[in-house]
Amino acid sequence: MGAPKLSPDQTAILDAAVKGGHFRSQTQGQRIKCRALNAKGLLRRDPKDGDVWYPAEAVKPAAAEPVAAVPAVVAEPEADAPRRTGSVEIVSMLVTAARLFDEGDIQKARVIADGAYDLSQAEARFAAKYAATRALVPKFRQLQGDALLMETRCKMELARAYDAAQQAGSAAKKGRPKNVAGEDIFKQADAGLTRQEIHEARKLVAAEEKAPGIAERAIAARVAAGLAPTRAGLRAAIGTRSATKEERGHNLYETGAEAMHVLLALEEFSPTVLEPACGRGAISRMLEAAGYSVVLSDLVDYGTADANGELQAVIDFRETKPGEGECHDIVTNPPYGEALNSFIAHALRVHRPRKMALLLNSNAYFGFEDPDRTYIMETCPPARRYAFSRRLPMMHRDGWDGEKASSQMNTEWFVWERQPDGSYGNTTVCKRVYWPDFMPVAAESEAAE
Repeated sequence: MGAPKLSPDQTAILDAAVKGGHFRSQTQGQRIKCRALNAKGLLRRDPKDGDVWYPAEAVKPAAAEPVAAVPAVVAEPEADAPRRTGSVEIVSMLVTAARLFDEGDIQKARVIADGAYDLSQAEARFAAKYAATRALVPKFRQLQGDALLMETRCKMELARAYDAAQQAGSAAKKGRPKNVAGEDIFKQADAGLTRQEIHEARKLVAAEEKAPGIAERAIAARVAAGLAPTRAGLRAAIGTRSATKEERGHNLYETGAEAMHVLLALEEFSPTVLEPACGRGAISRMLEAAGYSVVLSDLVDYGTADANGELQAVIDFRETKPGEGECHDIVTNPPYGEALNSFIAHALRVHRPRKMALLLNSNAYFGFEDPDRTYIMETCPPARRYAFSRRLPMMHRDGWDGEKASSQMNTEWFVWERQPDGSYGNTTVCKRVYWPDFMPVAAESEAAE
């Protein structure tokens, strides 16, 4: 096999490393080139300082010779493994993206970095299929991490540019160009990002300002741990995807009226309803407005009272026992997280309500490792699922005072109904519902008619 082909910049870096004994990368473009040389077996990285690179042993004796003459050792793939040249293409794409980023062409850099991310991810998955190429998986994951970091930096720069344009009055706000004078309007589409991507990029910017270098460290940590550096993994690692357990506190997310309008239109309940996770009364107020009496309780004392002024009970629902006679129907938005499965299972095992309606994440229907999950979805399956074809408005956690975000969660009403034989049946019917169709008509619209 011939000598590796190097770009002029790669040749200059390798020559500097050989002559000086090491090379320190100072820009993202240089880091990408050094990693490419590392992939070719020409540079090795300092284990303590990721920006310091040393010439490989095979290169040192050839210091006086042209760099292009340095041989590279490349593992031959298995006979049944198709030959692929993805690494060369990915490195070239990353070098181009870094150059465009340095030149200020952020949109093009982002597009190329996005392509490099997808390609390196695909190559890593392909390499994992064959024994002789599995050793390449870490290299492709490193390239995927480089692409993700470049893409992240591009998104942050584009979000900053969009926000700066809004502050200057030259960008449309909330998708309404009429609030900008003249025709020189900078829109989200001009930034190359969707509204959701801009929102996520703003959170990345805030995280970087609070802890500089956090994105790069999070990506490097996943690669070092042998994990694929994914976008979802990055959001989770630096806390931009969801709140921490400490921030979530008591898991109080007030249920919106949109969800209750749908439920009350589709289901009827016993005259008195039990609300065992009442929070501040978002569900109970609408139940009472519809003519039901409500028994309130919650693990946390929110001081919530019913229409007659009776305060909620403060108790962990999972420790309650059934009272005398028939259990009231149950309607609630239960606490998510670790308590969810045991909360629902306790209701079905111990209280055995005639009917129970819970607002849940659609993912609650899946999973089998938790025995409680299997019990509530298989042994005692819900009779009906009302899946919202349009996501409900975001339910922000109690005390949230930041920007309002659009919802990323698919939610449904799960309704259990006890059958005449005492079981909860064995069939679940799922129906899609469009919640705007259930919203009440405004009084002024009625007057106009």
